[in-house]
Amino acid sequence: MRNHPGHAVEVDEIMAHEADHGLIRQATLSDIPAMLQLVNDYAANEVMLPRTEVELCERVRDFVVAVDKDGDLLGCGALQFYTPRMAELRSLAVAPSSTRSGLGLRICAELMQQAREVGVEVVFAFTYVPKFFEKAGFQLIDRAALPLKAWRDCLRCPKFHACDEIAMAAFLAPGAEAHLAAEPPSEPNVEGPLVMPTMGKPRVM
Repeated sequence: MRNHPGHAVEVDEIMAHEADHGLIRQATLSDIPAMLQLVNDYAANEVMLPRTEVELCERVRDFVVAVDKDGDLLGCGALQFYTPRMAELRSLAVAPSSTRSGLGLRICAELMQQAREVGVEVVFAFTYVPKFFEKAGFQLIDRAALPLKAWRDCLRCPKFHACDEIAMAAFLAPGAEAHLAAEPPSEPNVEGPLVMPTMGKPRVM
């Protein structure tokens, strides 16, 4: 499996020991309590941003989950669409018992494949672990290059005044970089002019 030329994803690494490290499927509402616990446990340690039950219910169709043979949650991740050509990979989390198993890369690969199938050409992510996303074919980008992200989400983020996440993107087609600069709609999402978040020093885990 390959992204844009030059960004290879090692299939063997992603699929290694698949039978022992979880079945990946679309999330259902019954998965939400475990997803909420997993994501917010990481958020409590400032590894990722917190989510609410309402947010997960609204976006449950965006999520895939990995579960073990008993149906217990091992990991989750979501693909949120911004334009017909651009999406964000978000809330990617793996249970501590399954870290370093390749499961995170498998969840990422599943979401990237879904992006390709619907015609998405750019998948971006905000992260504290850039080395993981580099393995999945992402590259560093300027956080200020995503005005649509700021319009849609950043004003409601608890770290709006001290954003320390690292922006990365995977380009799935030649020339896809042009989609990053998609402008917000003329009708504002909030009152007043578009304000970009205050960029703090990026934090790497």
